[in-house]
Amino acid sequence: MTILDILEFPDPRLRTVAEPVEVVDDSIRSLVDDLLATMYAAPGIGLAATQVNVHKRLLVMDVSDDHSQPMVFINPTVEILDEELGEYDEGCLSVPGFYETVHRPQRIRVTALDTEGRENSLELDGLAAVCLQHEIDHLDGKLFVDYLSPLKRQRIRKKLEKDQRRRA
Repeated sequence: MTILDILEFPDPRLRTVAEPVEVVDDSIRSLVDDLLATMYAAPGIGLAATQVNVHKRLLVMDVSDDHSQPMVFINPTVEILDEELGEYDEGCLSVPGFYETVHRPQRIRVTALDTEGRENSLELDGLAAVCLQHEIDHLDGKLFVDYLSPLKRQRIRKKLEKDQRRRA
């Protein structure tokens, strides 16, 4: 397993819309392993392939306290089961150091392929539902900062650009 580099906002590659995975094969399973290793090392609770500059519709997440319940979603689609929005303070490995309140549906059903190429459906609520929607946004070229006011988004952009220049 390899720890991959995570792209940071405002990197334009984060805006790339991911392509569907055509075949679930060993290269995809290897990418899943790398994504999980990268997510746990970061540390985070979710990671989309787009965040490591692989533009395939694939994401991993694990919202358990002890990192014992990794989940893999290949070509995920979401159905909203409850229109009521919940408020969550979201953070992102691609927007390090920032947490902002985002409103999202609290209950969803996701349908996706697993690492064997089998289709599964799963109902999620709470943090798992929020995390999955956040990661699917990445696959669609969207970031949680897009839900914020232009002023807040610009403030975050300037701070991250300054930090990136300092590290370079």
